[in-house]
Amino acid sequence: MITTITGKNQVTVPAAIASHANIHIGTRLDWEPGESSDTIIVRVLPDTATIASQLRGCGKAYKRGSSSAVRNLVRERTRDDGERGA
Repeated sequence: MITTITGKNQVTVPAAIASHANIHIGTRLDWEPGESSDTIIVRVLPDTATIASQLRGCGKAYKRGSSSAVRNLVRERTRDDGERGA
């Protein structure tokens, strides 16, 4: 598929490629020069919803015991206040 650069350095992504790579309005692309001057590497960056879903649950490894994070924070602040003599 061949496309043409516009006067504003814009390019249209062919529909078949956009569909295959799930490119839609608002999708961010990362452009890098390739090893030779006639090569460009384009990466589709994930959207914020995808990033958030990938991060979901990652903090479980740092959770102390079965208590809640809020309870742990209150306990830690109470201990800190006691150490400072407040």
